[in-house]
Amino acid sequence: MANRGEIAVRIIRAAHEAGLATVAVYSDADRTALHVRGAHQAVRLGPPPPRESYLSIPAVLAAARLSGADAVHPGYGFLSENADFAAAVEAAGLIFVGPPPAAMEAMGDKVPARRAVAALGVPIVPGAEIEDASDALALAAAASRVGFPLLVKASAGGGGKGMRTVTRLEDLAEAVQRASSEAVTAFGDGTVFLERFVTGPRHVEIQVLADDHGHVVALGERECSVQRRHQKVIEESPSCALTPALRRTMEQAAITIARACGYRSAGTVEFLVGAGGGFYFLEMNTRIQVEHPITEVRFRVDLVGEQLRIAQGLPISFGDAVPVPEGHAIEARICAEDADAGFLPSTGRLGAVQLPGGPGIRCDGHVVAGQEITLHYDNLLLKLVVHAADRPRAITRMKRALHEVRLPGVTTNLPLLLRTLDDPRFMAGAYDTSILEGSAPSAPRAEDIVPVVAAALALHRRAPATQPPPAPGSATGGLSPWVRAGREGWGRP
Repeated sequence: MANRGEIAVRIIRAAHEAGLATVAVYSDADRTALHVRGAHQAVRLGPPPPRESYLSIPAVLAAARLSGADAVHPGYGFLSENADFAAAVEAAGLIFVGPPPAAMEAMGDKVPARRAVAALGVPIVPGAEIEDASDALALAAAASRVGFPLLVKASAGGGGKGMRTVTRLEDLAEAVQRASSEAVTAFGDGTVFLERFVTGPRHVEIQVLADDHGHVVALGERECSVQRRHQKVIEESPSCALTPALRRTMEQAAITIARACGYRSAGTVEFLVGAGGGFYFLEMNTRIQVEHPITEVRFRVDLVGEQLRIAQGLPISFGDAVPVPEGHAIEARICAEDADAGFLPSTGRLGAVQLPGGPGIRCDGHVVAGQEITLHYDNLLLKLVVHAADRPRAITRMKRALHEVRLPGVTTNLPLLLRTLDDPRFMAGAYDTSILEGSAPSAPRAEDIVPVVAAALALHRRAPATQPPPAPGSATGGLSPWVRAGREGWGRP
């Protein structure tokens, strides 16, 4: 499992249910993390910075060789959409639990993906490529073709990283530089492009599954319009914005795109839906999505389990007979951040964790009492998923569940989530991607944040480790208490 946190725990659980042994990788900051404890083996990658651990292809491949792994699941984020990584995994004689490198190349990079999708007749948001970000005249010409307001977007990756909204030409050069720098840090690729900012849009995505037996299916949509800084906060399925006819049209567009690029595994095709019902292709995420659980609970499908099946050369478990979805599902992302202080990240050591339960409640996370929350990685702590017969009951259930969550030791966005659920626009299902604008004060200035971050890092470095870190590439572990059967190897049906 070439990842960390919540998604590593999720994939380990799916693999154990399939009778497969697991290997976790970790940085020094994660040496006691839940995914490390849950796997059969654990191998240290290196120091906390992602480039020296989770983004290091040589370190991940060395861990695979050391542990005797047969396959690598990339999760989401980090190297999950890196076609070079997928190719390197296959060149090492391992199975990559994801799409073929060629499909990742075609869809993982947003600029060529836009060209390919437009050639299929699927509408795209108007935009412009940037050949030389340092050429001010060319940059201004590209912006004039797109029009203001516009978005500067990273060509690689996603999750809101490497993205800036620009309303004036005077701010464009700085936005391009900042977006490119952020993209290099997050994805190792600083290529950016310009895209028209569509006012009042809904962000709706279609889940697809494809195997090597000719099956390419769509499993409904997810509404992802509740966002802050282009990062999703609350998702729901189905979307209130789609009619049955529009849903079928968008599903068929997603299937067409997946077939055209020779896709295999789970993937997501993202669209913008305008107020008039028109839709535009945004991008294809060539990986499992953070919000995949709401599709799972409505369709009664284990998407990660299907990924494991497909990677072994097996067909989708249900073939072309997509299960009929039931009820309404909502996911809320609980993050270590202070929404009322401009979404300032929060650090600390968790006290006694309390998670909700009861009918229709699912908690996907990696939080345990005593866990240290640092600034090194994404601040997602927990995904709370509810499922109910209809949308009003799902909202009520989500409110009840959020009130039961206790994560002492850090500040979380729980108040923001509850406010959003009470927002009349959300309650009516008549919201768009601007719903959280003005929900929190402006972000603190950099000069105010830097001393706080520096102090937190200094305290973190001074804190004594509970045990000295092993050497890079060293392995720890034995059988997890979750699965005590011997390792039987990859490839069992």
